[in-house]
Amino acid sequence: MLKHALEVLDLLDRPRTSGRLLADHLRSVLETAAAETGEALPAGPKPEITVTRVEGHQGGTDFVKVVVPGSRGKAAGGGAPTLGILGRLGGVGARPERIGLVSDADGAVSALAAAAKLLDMYGRGDVLEGDVVLSTHVCPDAPTRPHDPVPFMDSPVSILDCNRNEISPEMDAVVSIDTTKGNRLLNHRGLALSPTVKEGWILRVSDTLLGVLETVTGADAHVLPITTQDITPYGNGVHHINSIMQPCVATDAPVVGLALTTGPAVAGCATGASHETDIAAAARFAVETAKEFGRGAVRFHDAEEFARLVELYGPMKQLQAAAEA
Repeated sequence: MLKHALEVLDLLDRPRTSGRLLADHLRSVLETAAAETGEALPAGPKPEITVTRVEGHQGGTDFVKVVVPGSRGKAAGGGAPTLGILGRLGGVGARPERIGLVSDADGAVSALAAAAKLLDMYGRGDVLEGDVVLSTHVCPDAPTRPHDPVPFMDSPVSILDCNRNEISPEMDAVVSIDTTKGNRLLNHRGLALSPTVKEGWILRVSDTLLGVLETVTGADAHVLPITTQDITPYGNGVHHINSIMQPCVATDAPVVGLALTTGPAVAGCATGASHETDIAAAARFAVETAKEFGRGAVRFHDAEEFARLVELYGPMKQLQAAAEA
């Protein structure tokens, strides 16, 4: 996985990087893996890699989407669940203000490295049971904006554009990977898992996902503290830790955040702040979760307990609604 992370880092850390450049790389990973086996790709639906250019109020970005079909996934007419893996960020670079790959890029690198690994596995004949949909966006010249306690990366497009292009209705659960270093809530370098969020409810942390995290890091799991503010839509005038939980406002599927964290607060627009081994660990978490979720060994939430909460206290979907102007 570290090899895939390093290759993606190299492709993203350039002023003219693009979604097309990364898509071409991912296709070559699949083709090379298949060529090494000397056999045809597995029967059934084939992986799909698409790039969509979206222009916003502060520039444009390329959304990269990868669909890796499973042996019993929906694409093949099966019933295995589909996992969504999202790399959340404002941009991979902040040129011309900052030269180089910014800390905010870690989520994109993790998602693209996970996509490369899954495509490599598929080309070699290791097909998961469920479909996996991975998405992120590539922008080398995103703006920055003030934030407490350290500056944030902004995005050339709105969070609505991100959710619209990255979240698919077929996703039965979502892992949102995001750099979460600009805070004083979790002073630990590595990875942290958020509680599961579903339809406005902050639920308990998934024990099975904690197990996956401990397996891939070889260390005790850390949990990212989130608040009700963090799971409400951007633009409502309240403080958010960052955009890690924003997918939860656009889907009824359970969402967890996988945060790449540090000890001190590090600005999202800082360069030289990406830790390659942490990125590789985040990508491995995504791949291992995809394996286990597709075969039913990982649960993001307890469906019966969630239904009981709604029965007792009512729906909380109002927290998913954007604030009125």
